Amino acid sequence: MLKIITVDGPSGSGKGTVSRILAKQLGYHYLDSGALYRLLGLVAVRHGIDIGLNSDVAHLAENMDVSFEALPNGHNRVLLEGEDVTQELRLEETGALASKVAAIPSVRAALLTRQHQFAKAPGLVADGRDMGTKVFPYAQLKIFLTASIEERASRRYKQLLEQGENVSLRALEEQVRLRDEKDMTRKASPLAKAKDAVEVDTSDLSIQEAVDRLQNLVILRGIA
Repeated sequence: MLKIITVDGPSGSGKGTVSRILAKQLGYHYLDSGALYRLLGLVAVRHGIDIGLNSDVAHLAENMDVSFEALPNGHNRVLLEGEDVTQELRLEETGALASKVAAIPSVRAALLTRQHQFAKAPGLVADGRDMGTKVFPYAQLKIFLTASIEERASRRYKQLLEQGENVSLRALEEQVRLRDEKDMTRKASPLAKAKDAVEVDTSDLSIQEAVDRLQNLVILRGIA
């Protein structure tokens, strides 16, 4: 039986890193649903499509040329129309674009089929904001990863400093608050904890501790 684990949560909770490591340890496929929305934002800008034109953006979602290549270090290389855009996906501007296109119901519907195609044997670890509530409501294990706003902003602050960007921690905290509010109040698949999800707070956990916590849940559910 195909095993599916969903990991939802707000930006900066660590769900991407933890999910990728968990998938590798289990030998499962991995879906970074947020990357699809970031890619769609990028391709819309590159093709001069107004994000306010919902039908045009939804058409792009159905037809955009993207691929994910697994690397030996456990990360993915993301190709958009044959071009490596892995680093560009992590920029703040790209995240802002993703937030805009993710609020369009027709876009979410168009990407639903693409996301379902990642579910292949032996299993899948899918991270995002509506994996357990909308995309894979039948998943055997649903996890809601969270962390305090201060901790999530601090993590992003460190990432940006390492990339050579000069940023304000206080400004990042405000951005995190606004992003949470937008994600939780949008009409199309808002960020929410599934009723049968297990909440894991990573505020005081290292990456390895968070992975271990999820591994224990996998074992308890008899999934692995």
